[in-house]
Amino acid sequence: MKTLIKNAKIYDGSGNPAFPGEILIADDRIVKVADTIDAEADTVIDLGGKSISSGFIDGHSHNDWFAIKKDPLPYFEPFLRQGIATFVAGNCGVSAIGFEKDCRYTDKLGGGLFDFEDTTGKYGTIDEFFAQVDGNMPCNLLELAGHCSARAAAGGNENRKLTAREEEDMLAILEKALQQGAAGLSLGLMYEPGLYADVEELKKVAALCVKYNKPLTVHPRAESKVSMAYPQLFGRSHLLRAFDELVEIARGTPLKLQYSHAIFVGRSSFKDKGELLKLMEELRASGTDVMFDIYNELLGVSVITVILPGWYQGMSVEERRKPLNRIKLAALVKASSLLLGFGFKDIVIAYIGPGYERYEGKSVHEIAREEGISDLKAYLKLCELSDFHGRVNMGPYTTPEIIHEFERNEHCLYMTDAWVEPHGVQNPALYDCYPKFLRDSLLGLGDTMPNTIRRMTGAIADRFMIPRRGYVWEGYFADLTVFDEDALRSGRPDQEKPFGIEKVFINGKLVLNGGELDREALKTTGRAIRI
Repeated sequence: MKTLIKNAKIYDGSGNPAFPGEILIADDRIVKVADTIDAEADTVIDLGGKSISSGFIDGHSHNDWFAIKKDPLPYFEPFLRQGIATFVAGNCGVSAIGFEKDCRYTDKLGGGLFDFEDTTGKYGTIDEFFAQVDGNMPCNLLELAGHCSARAAAGGNENRKLTAREEEDMLAILEKALQQGAAGLSLGLMYEPGLYADVEELKKVAALCVKYNKPLTVHPRAESKVSMAYPQLFGRSHLLRAFDELVEIARGTPLKLQYSHAIFVGRSSFKDKGELLKLMEELRASGTDVMFDIYNELLGVSVITVILPGWYQGMSVEERRKPLNRIKLAALVKASSLLLGFGFKDIVIAYIGPGYERYEGKSVHEIAREEGISDLKAYLKLCELSDFHGRVNMGPYTTPEIIHEFERNEHCLYMTDAWVEPHGVQNPALYDCYPKFLRDSLLGLGDTMPNTIRRMTGAIADRFMIPRRGYVWEGYFADLTVFDEDALRSGRPDQEKPFGIEKVFINGKLVLNGGELDREALKTTGRAIRI
């Protein structure tokens, strides 16, 4: 099956200027890119001068949990409509893989965000997972092995140091994943049980990435001036302390360190941006390959417990309700809120559970006023009603100015960090995050268009060593996205729908054409990518 794409403005993913040309696809590959192509083709598509690039790659995703759903398409559809063809999944330590068949703790996996409900099964190794999803999902996917998942599989979610045997089992799970083709490893130091790991344990995880020359992506222990990760409320910013920990883990090694979602939670944290960039430059100068990624949103999604200190989360229900522990927590939360410039007015409930829809879209502060209780009591009530698994949208995480500065940083990659939730308020990045990056470029707010395209295609492919994807080059897989620059420039963001994206090819199949999806083809178009 041959497809000839004519009259295209081609961004090849290298960062070089776009050029007019034509692309010939044969089956799942690009076989020719030239000014003009004289060849027989089963289908000819005339783009009329519109733009085309390699299919966008989401550099930080959790769609591994949704690739194994019985019907995965609804979970991938919003991303397809943004032009995304490939996902780097398994981030924040909470991969859907990382355990053996006899694991007693699979109910502990997912970090409170994800579970195995309505999936085709549980597939703990890369081999098992890829055997299931390859050719059975809409988009391409490469998988990171999560430290939280492997640690839970080895020793559960308890607040303690692993035994020597448990640590050995955890490291063996992670190394097996790397040997079988995982794209790297991921840490989630705000999520159970990753938040209980000490530096020495993390150094051993990082050493595996160095051994196999694969990235370590990190959701750091804190992303704000003050957090519940450290007992000291004054002095050095907790966000910077968390990066100090990464420096300790990585210093003196050639580790490919990928700092996930560079955000600054709370208004008091914004000023840490310059120091964070300086620390990255210093670490990079010492030989560690540090990069970071961003989404184009001012807020983020997390579990409702994200602001609870580890000592409180590790308590039994009875201990949590003891007056002394409640008083200690209240004092810590109040002081943190004042220092952070972030409070319960900034935490909006996305989902608590069936029967509690009345809370969705409201801040914790609003709910407290409606129920005539304190903000903290309302928050802890919501935690308990959701069995400590509720979901929140929080902000501000950043500013437009910081996003635009980061868009121009040569060490920055793009991503969405979004997923489809079956209930409640959705993450806005689900709908138009990548079109917004393109729009920023066209309006002169972000980087140049060639560099913007590169940060969502070729640069991510290079970072994760994705074979023969990310570029519009001969011999590469035919993942392609067609977009209208005029429609992007004039598009209205944040309308819970994409704008400016016209066509998407995945492995040579035209799966999005205008607004129409080829739902039958999308049952089998996605490939599992071993690294």
